[in-house]
Amino acid sequence: MKAVKSPIHTVWSWVRRQPPKVKAFLAVVTGMAALVLLRFIVHDHDNLFVAAEAVHSIGICVLIYKLMKEKTCAGLSLKSQELTAIFLAVRLYCSFVMEYDIHTVLDLATLGTTLWVIFMIRFKLRASYMEDKDNFALYYVLVPCVVLAVLIHPSTSHNILNRISWALCVYLEAVSVLPQLRVMQNTKIVEPFTAHYVFALGVARFLSCAHWVLQVVDTRGRLLVALGYGLWPSMVLISEIVQTFILADFCYYYVKSVFGGQLVLRLPSGVV
Repeated sequence: MKAVKSPIHTVWSWVRRQPPKVKAFLAVVTGMAALVLLRFIVHDHDNLFVAAEAVHSIGICVLIYKLMKEKTCAGLSLKSQELTAIFLAVRLYCSFVMEYDIHTVLDLATLGTTLWVIFMIRFKLRASYMEDKDNFALYYVLVPCVVLAVLIHPSTSHNILNRISWALCVYLEAVSVLPQLRVMQNTKIVEPFTAHYVFALGVARFLSCAHWVLQVVDTRGRLLVALGYGLWPSMVLISEIVQTFILADFCYYYVKSVFGGQLVLRLPSGVV
């Protein structure tokens, strides 16, 4: 007797058969539907930002579990962790001198765990670090981000150094995951804990992006005006969208792998 497929499996099989353009369209529609749903079920959209930080922290906890249980950092990008530590440190500085709130506490906790991960990779588990695979040149992102921060930053009444620092952490956060994606691109095989961590980053990025988009919608654009004038308000929104789309492709293959019952994620050529 032929087994009856579940509705979810049937829909997923149909999506897999569609051409790339149709998949891209379905992804956009799904994202918009998720935004509409979040708008109605989350009344205080600041909670989305807190949720994004919480999911990021969960991802870091998955990394800590991997490092402590398996005693290996294979598949992890030290450079991504260092970029993350940099933008978190800069954002903490901005929080202390510009606006101290609950986000500051969350950033402090995330920075602490990120520094611990860096310590483990650099010193305790150095033998398993894939340095040859972690070959993304950091100046490719650091230099453009610094130049952008100097040219395009908030037009508030704060000190110019603080405004440039604020812009820098926004731009760095948007691209901090690129070295990790390069490692996965080089290895083609992503073990479960690393895959869970990167997927958590993708979810966190989406929630953060949803927070900004819904804030703009709810204030009918007044939030963009409050952020200042010129290109800065648009750059904030673009940065949030960019970091979401950077991880969208990986998240698709992660979900596909989970539904397929695969413990190890195998990425086809050209992904990330």
